[in-house]
Amino acid sequence: MSRCKTSIRRGQPNPVYKETFIFQVALFQLSDVTLLISIYNRRSMKRKEMVGWISMGQSSSGEEEQSHWQEMKDSQGTQVCRWHTLLES
Repeated sequence: MSRCKTSIRRGQPNPVYKETFIFQVALFQLSDVTLLISIYNRRSMKRKEMVGWISMGQSSSGEEEQSHWQEMKDSQGTQVCRWHTLLES
């Protein structure tokens, strides 16, 4: 299990994150992996509010996410970018 965080964008109502995260997963394990992406808004120093989430892989949260996962598997190392609609927490 791995975990990554984006950098913090303070005072931006619509921040843009152009960050790449790389997770090392053996090819034979790709069918057993689920990538969970959770988006949080930090209201204060201690309180975090989940905005939404999606999952891709074995337990994908929808058809678009499953299609994106399959495209990433088939891309052979080429970057694949897509927009996704978050599910409510």
